[in-house]
Amino acid sequence: MDTEAQPTERDRSSRPSDPGAIPDPEGPEDRSRFAFVARITEWLPGGRISLTLLICLLFLLLLNLFVVKPFQIPSGSMENGLRIGDRVLVNRLAYRFGAEPRRGDVVVFDGTGYFGDADYIKRVVGVGADHVVCCDKEGRIQVNGRPVDESTFLYPGDSPSTVPFDVVVPEGTLFVLGDHRSDSRDSRDHLGSPGGGMVPVDVVIGRADWIAWPFAHLTRLHRPSGYARVPEASTEPDPAGAHG
Repeated sequence: MDTEAQPTERDRSSRPSDPGAIPDPEGPEDRSRFAFVARITEWLPGGRISLTLLICLLFLLLLNLFVVKPFQIPSGSMENGLRIGDRVLVNRLAYRFGAEPRRGDVVVFDGTGYFGDADYIKRVVGVGADHVVCCDKEGRIQVNGRPVDESTFLYPGDSPSTVPFDVVVPEGTLFVLGDHRSDSRDSRDHLGSPGGGMVPVDVVIGRADWIAWPFAHLTRLHRPSGYARVPEASTEPDPAGAHG
């Protein structure tokens, strides 16, 4: 009687065919992936360098489409803060997750059908339901009955506006002005146009957060403190009290 245990199929399959062989540290998927990359680099002129450049280009394209958009300042309407030729970085995600533009924000928007067939950059002065008036007895713009101190960003020598206006901003829109009021075509110039000079929030591309170029002008753009004391439209104080 043969007393030696016979190896089962499981025992045979678990034994390495070559006891001296070194296990392959890379699985079939790893080898396939590396082979795919190798084939691409062989096909591309320049090999790995070209592949790296293409990946970087794709990354920048996606960044430009969904996160940050560079914008070149085309005119002097936002001087002195933003000068002709400056390049700003526009945060495309600033208003994409429930956030809305706020008074004092510098925004870039598509003016097609409202201002003209181009992108524009202006400062938000009034948001939906705001009552914006120019000007009080001291020549200041009022928002919801509260005068706004614009001295930190208004172009030196400019008045807040030589054009009087008294508007209530419809919900879902913005009232925008340039910082260089005497050299800016903005909501004031389109009060009689379709839309009443208001910019729909839906056409806002994003908020300008940084001056990126020239490097000597590198600056983060902050919301001016002059708008901090402006009350919400529902709590507008008595304008007579504001004049006093």
